Amino acid sequence: MSTRLPGSPHRRPRALLAGVAVAGLVVLGGCTGQGDNTVAGQAQEVADRAYVSGDGRIEKLAADERGEPVDLTGTTLDGTAWSSADHRGKIVVLNVWGSWCPPCVAEMPELQKAHETLEKSDEPVEFMGVDINESPETAAAFMKRVGTTYPSLRDDGGAALIALQDKASTPPATLLLDKQGRIAARVTGETTAATVTGLVDDVLAEG
Repeated sequence: MSTRLPGSPHRRPRALLAGVAVAGLVVLGGCTGQGDNTVAGQAQEVADRAYVSGDGRIEKLAADERGEPVDLTGTTLDGTAWSSADHRGKIVVLNVWGSWCPPCVAEMPELQKAHETLEKSDEPVEFMGVDINESPETAAAFMKRVGTTYPSLRDDGGAALIALQDKASTPPATLLLDKQGRIAARVTGETTAATVTGLVDDVLAEG
């Protein structure tokens, strides 16, 4: 059973989030259809889902309740190959987004603020966006316009969403991978810099 915290902004101190342990993540999502069981069929089903925003709820997994490591690979908007497996030993913040999604647009400055804060702290944290349902040119132009400096993977037809173990089927969604690459926390819906940095602090504190 998951523990859900209010989606409203809160301060960064670790004490606010510490001690939250849950047995599993609740899968939330938009409209689902009946697809086939092949990887290609699943990817198409995810890509075709209607957009329904989450409510900003926060869910965490205790270290001993996390599943298999995420194996996410893709190409960034500037054409660079990227793999989550290359970042073991770091906390990886993944944000699923699209410039066509109003809550995604609204939270982008908050994610940038969290990125800048954690970058200055020199902690082992990596940020990566996961853009969906638009061209890399459109996504890159948007990120440049709003001043987002961390990279983003380009849309791959839904394969990235499957790699994220169906925990981010509805944008915006933000996942934190622990140092072993396992999903440690998730925010479903619009988030804030304080929420992201607080969650990162909690996972870093695990040692």
